[in-house]
Amino acid sequence: MQDPTLMRIGSAISGLLLVLFLVVHLAGLLPALIAPVQFEHYATALHHQPWLPVLEVGLAASAAVHLSCTIAKMLRNRGAGNTAALRSRRGRPLDALASRSKMAAGVITLGFLALHLQQLRWPRPSDGLERELLQQVLQQPISLVVYAAGSLGIGLHLLHGAEAAHRNLGLLNPANGLSIRWGGRLLAAGIGGGFLLISLGLALGGLA
Repeated sequence: MQDPTLMRIGSAISGLLLVLFLVVHLAGLLPALIAPVQFEHYATALHHQPWLPVLEVGLAASAAVHLSCTIAKMLRNRGAGNTAALRSRRGRPLDALASRSKMAAGVITLGFLALHLQQLRWPRPSDGLERELLQQVLQQPISLVVYAAGSLGIGLHLLHGAEAAHRNLGLLNPANGLSIRWGGRLLAAGIGGGFLLISLGLALGGLA
């Protein structure tokens, strides 16, 4: 994909689809912390849905598109010597950090995802054992560190991505820029912090 417009749109739309998945996934995980029985009912029902493999293929495709578009755009910008994005954030150090570290945050997230899938999806836990296996994983210090790093990586990536997606779709302007930036910060804190809270809470035994 060489067309700059297609790269920007592909990165934005695929990123927004992945964010939607993260929101739904986080909502589904919250009962694991406070309502274990309800969580197991939810997990069992979800794993037996006939459309789940289709959804997983769609998520994998969205991740592949997002990754390829992001890398292609980054290489193109570096080749052109583009530093405008960093200069525009000099008065916003956290946003500048998110922009500079977006590739590192992406790599951390991919590493966490690979470990997560290997531990909890290949193969899937038996019905009624999802929370127990997740808790066993998180009570391993190395796994907990990786999951915590993955949560922070997701949050940092979202901090940059929320504004970038609106810019790539041509929706960012001076009138709505502040609202979009603060909305992105709240989204990044909510999702990254939510996954971190669940990881730490389950490692400590949960709240129920």
